[in-house]
Amino acid sequence: MSDEPVNDPLALGLGSLAAGVGFGAACMTASQIALSVNQQRFELLGYYVLTAGLIAAVGVGGAVGWYRSFSLDNIWQRGVIAVLAAVGSILIGFLAALLDRFFGIRGMIVWLLLNIVFGIIATRWALRGKGEVGSGTGTP
Repeated sequence: MSDEPVNDPLALGLGSLAAGVGFGAACMTASQIALSVNQQRFELLGYYVLTAGLIAAVGVGGAVGWYRSFSLDNIWQRGVIAVLAAVGSILIGFLAALLDRFFGIRGMIVWLLLNIVFGIIATRWALRGKGEVGSGTGTP
């Protein structure tokens, strides 16, 4: 697929998976925050907001996992990473419902920010595994 060699395919794969989970879970958490802010209108929009968040979590999680693992030559591995990132983003995103129960909307906002930070750190990990210039690997 790609012309450049991958320095560490395990770091690239796990970083891609974690980045997809982080950013997808952030989408799911954002939809739950939007729903929590407008609880009085739940009967009208609640299920649509949750469905949109679920679709966004699956789409963003899978797309980020697929995109970040693009340097892997095996398309089967890329597909497994994308599917696991999509499913993982749903599971981690639903943990925000527990945080809403125990900590309220502030807990969900903190969870959203933690998911975004986790996605950024995982993206850097995937880039280091890819061996890109300027990714902190020290290679010219």
